[in-house]
Amino acid sequence: MRQEPPADPVTSIAVLADDLTSAGDGAAPFRGAGHRAQVLLQRDGVLGAAREGVVAVDLGSRPLDEATAAALTWRAAAAFAGADLLIKTVDSTLRGHLAAETRAAHSGSGRQALVVAPAFPAEGRTTVRGIQHVQGVPVHETAFAHDPTHPVRTSDLARLLPEAELLEPEQFGKLPELIDTGGVFVCSAATDADLDLLVSSVPRPHDVLWAGSPGLAAALAAHHSRVPAASAVELPGSRRPLVVVGSAHPASRRQLERLRTRRDVAAADAGDDPAAAVEALRRSAAPVLAVHTPDTRRAASDVLTGRLAGVVGASVAERLVDGLVLTGGETAATVLEALGAAGIDLVDEPEPGVARGVLLGRPRIPVLIKAGGFGNDGTLDRLRRLLVEGGQLS
Repeated sequence: MRQEPPADPVTSIAVLADDLTSAGDGAAPFRGAGHRAQVLLQRDGVLGAAREGVVAVDLGSRPLDEATAAALTWRAAAAFAGADLLIKTVDSTLRGHLAAETRAAHSGSGRQALVVAPAFPAEGRTTVRGIQHVQGVPVHETAFAHDPTHPVRTSDLARLLPEAELLEPEQFGKLPELIDTGGVFVCSAATDADLDLLVSSVPRPHDVLWAGSPGLAAALAAHHSRVPAASAVELPGSRRPLVVVGSAHPASRRQLERLRTRRDVAAADAGDDPAAAVEALRRSAAPVLAVHTPDTRRAASDVLTGRLAGVVGASVAERLVDGLVLTGGETAATVLEALGAAGIDLVDEPEPGVARGVLLGRPRIPVLIKAGGFGNDGTLDRLRRLLVEGGQLS
């Protein structure tokens, strides 16, 4: 392998995501590596540009049709093409418009190569010979095949991106030469060490559009840490948190059920009568509140999410609560929009796939954001405790 000159320090990082949890997941490892980071909602067609620190943009493209999502992604990649490090997040379970959006981002970025690595080993999502697995099972054979908006039909990345060259970890050493000629490369990874090897095999990050999940973001952040670290964002405490569950994924529903067994938690269903849900929360003396969509879907997903966001907005406006745990990307984005927030100032990543920060807006309350399919049965309970107690999870 030829010797490469030392790369210039990475100071500007742009993360382009199709939903809010992906934006938070993509940015959080860099916050832990010392970079300032913000997660921003983008809904009016106006995009910023690369700047020092991390800008993670939720394009809100997952629920859009494929052509619209691709066009929006192309514009975003072109707008942030000047970033030292440019990342297009992809869902580790292959939901969303993965092929169309990554191709559009590659084209808009003007970069020589597209490196796709969706593995997230910390959450049991691995890529083996180009096949995506969840806990060892091909993803199209898991609960993600029944996602209400983006059911996963294939686990084979070669089918999604037939133009790509598939690379196993033992082949990553060829990447400098391959990148010089351009192209698309799907990289298998079963461990964090595989992802670390992938990132270390690419000497000039500006040549590459990276496409991956939080596993890849963590590997990139470890290789591009900032010293000295950015100043900390002040994190206010929460005396009465509200846990918000809009995800229909079975993992989130098990987490919600576990939370509802606690005596100090009062939960309300926002699905049929949002005003009644607000009244129930208003009358409760419980130190922890929860609001959720119905366990059985009785209306369209966007209708239920809108009702849920309305309950959260009223609860925050009346100061019934002073901290939020948000589960599900669409839910989190809709809630932030209802609150009039531009996004969040990131503080850290207390668990894999969980972003913690402070609302960019008023009131500046603490927020934890988690993707619907992440975590075990006790995750919401732990996050509820973290919001109250502060600090890191034990």
